[in-house]
Parts: sequence; C-alpha cells; structure tokens
Amino acid sequence: MKLLVDNNLPPRLGRGLAALFEGEHQVVHIKDKFGTGSLSDADWIERLGKEGGWCVLSADRRIAKQRPSRELFLRAGLVGFFTLPTVMKLPFNEQTARILTMWPAMTIISETIAQGCFELPIKGRLRQMA
Repeated sequence: MKLLVDNNLPPRLGRGLAALFEGEHQVVHIKDKFGTGSLSDADWIERLGKEGGWCVLSADRRIAKQRPSRELFLRAGLVGFFTLPTVMKLPFNEQTARILTMWPAMTIISETIAQGCFELPIKGRLRQMA
C-alpha cells in the first residue's frame, strides 16, 4: 500500500508508520512528499492521482463529503481512510493504536478497491462513506 498521511495528522504519525512498515508499504506524510509550502487539496489530489495507486489517511472528512473535492478525489482514483472526530479526540498513542488495528483492513481495501472513501471509526470496522 502507498499511503499519504494528510496535514491534519502529525508528521510523526506518517514517519512512525513509514518506519514500522518499511519495505512492506510506502507511507509518507504530505509535508515530506510535497514540502511545507501551501498546497491546495485539489493540487495534491491531482498529483497523487497522476502517480496512481495512492491511498490517503486524513481527518479532513470535508474531502470525502463535499463537492467538488469528493468528485475530484474519486476521479483521481484514490482510496481514502477518514478518521471520525471521536478518533481525533483520543490521545495520540490511542489514535495510532486504532489506525494500526485497522491496518490489515486498510491494506485489503487498498488492494481490492479502485477508489473510495471509508470512515475509520473509534470502534468496529471501516465503513464506506456515501
């Protein structure tokens, strides 16, 4: 799986996941991939779409719910895992634990779905967003 960790999640999460899954998955924080300058959602979505094969981990549910960003995201062929606000209220170590718990399901989805948006809840399994 190639996973981009979005700006609303800390770079240390992206770097930690990258170290943990080195050689198995490619994980990168958006700042490490595109720099720290101002980059619109549309820009990074289009760039990832052109590269192909990317998934995104984000707490910005607006991307998955609102037009035109949702349409652009899906058209780019991306798979998104969007944390629910309850997950974001957890301490960092518990957020990370929840992501790691869901990692096998995220990997399967990344290998079997061409594009889509999924909620990463505090309990239970990943759910496709309507």
